[in-house]
Amino acid sequence: MKDINGFYYYPNPNDHKAKVYVRNGANGIEFRLWHNEKPEIWEKHEWLNIDIINAAAAMYKERGQGSDPTLLYDIRVAEALLK
Repeated sequence: MKDINGFYYYPNPNDHKAKVYVRNGANGIEFRLWHNEKPEIWEKHEWLNIDIINAAAAMYKERGQGSDPTLLYDIRVAEALLK
């Protein structure tokens, strides 16, 4: 899907309050979260490269806590949107 901010998908298809935007950046695919009820998320957080997301996922796995960010920032969905 696409709107004024670019290509996006719903990380939870049953909840349209949150969108994950995707774009091709200088170093590959980048992600940015938007939430209808929390505009500060968009304002305070920049675009994230998949390498940063994968590093965070490894950190959470190593610690055995937190949720896996690759479940929210889905590289396969992003690639399909940007084709």
